[in-house]
Amino acid sequence: MKIVFKAGNIIEAHIVAGMLNACDIQTYVGGHFLQGAVGDLCPSGFANVFVAPEDFDLACTLIAEYDASAQILINSDFVSTQTKLA
Repeated sequence: MKIVFKAGNIIEAHIVAGMLNACDIQTYVGGHFLQGAVGDLCPSGFANVFVAPEDFDLACTLIAEYDASAQILINSDFVSTQTKLA
């Protein structure tokens, strides 16, 4: 298996893995126990999403689309307006 995504935390890793699973790409999320070992510190680089080598290219394409859509939401007026209201 190859690392296709290095998440900021275990939750994000599972979100990406779920997206890939929905596209019929089997995944493995690693780093569950490593993240818990650091306690209350802000861990990073522990949560990784793995895929089979034959699915790597398609998974990279899907993740790039996911990242691009997330960036559009961050830059949109809707998010800015909602943030100002909070």
